[in-house]
Amino acid sequence: MPQRLSPIFVSHGAPTLVLEDHPARHFLATLGKEIGRPEAILCISAHWETAEPTVSTAERPETIHDFYGFPEQLYRLRYPAPGAPDLARRTAGLLRGAGFTCNEDPTRGLDHGAWSPLILIYPEADIPVTQLSIQPGQGPEHHLAVGRAIGRLADEGVLILASGGAVHNLGQFRVDRRTPADWATAFETWLTERLAAGDTAAIAGYAEHSEGMKAHPTDDHFLPLFVALGAAGEGAHGRVLHRSFAHGSLAMSAYAMDKAA
Repeated sequence: MPQRLSPIFVSHGAPTLVLEDHPARHFLATLGKEIGRPEAILCISAHWETAEPTVSTAERPETIHDFYGFPEQLYRLRYPAPGAPDLARRTAGLLRGAGFTCNEDPTRGLDHGAWSPLILIYPEADIPVTQLSIQPGQGPEHHLAVGRAIGRLADEGVLILASGGAVHNLGQFRVDRRTPADWATAFETWLTERLAAGDTAAIAGYAEHSEGMKAHPTDDHFLPLFVALGAAGEGAHGRVLHRSFAHGSLAMSAYAMDKAA
């Protein structure tokens, strides 16, 4: 019988993380051994946005280089993992059963929110993987509900891997590029504490935090966290896996979402 895997949220940072000597890179490079080998991976990436939940049924998802102006070495990287169309359809079925409309895309590949952490976590690229999109503007409650609908996948040996950013403000990143700013560390500390306390309501209301809208002026990189948190079920807690900052005020925090005892 497959072992239950806690849903995980990772901050994927800049595409160059895979080339950098950084604590977050070293953490991701050891995470696979800590998790073990899942049956398949369902990745919820900040970089696939659709109006309604959508899954990729691609048999051989391409590596999407959805960024510009980076070193040529990045564009030569490939993550040739097999697709997971059966998992995608299972995910779609769970979402439809919970009342969601869920579309299927047979051509969608792996964007850098998926492949850049996976190339470090499971470099052999031999575990089937598919993606589930996010819906910017529909808020935390929608994404918590999405997560709750698919949570049973974690009991089936599926790694639910949410990929975004604990603090993600690219405009401010250009200002605070050498050291983390006080506002960024304050929000990351608050988030870590609220996750540990299982305070889902407070996290869902993050915009009310004094630094919430500065930490996330757009919600795209925060929404995957709510899918992972929802997938862990009511009363879930976030357990710290890693904490660091990259390029100034980009929080690279990662958390395992553990179900209530």
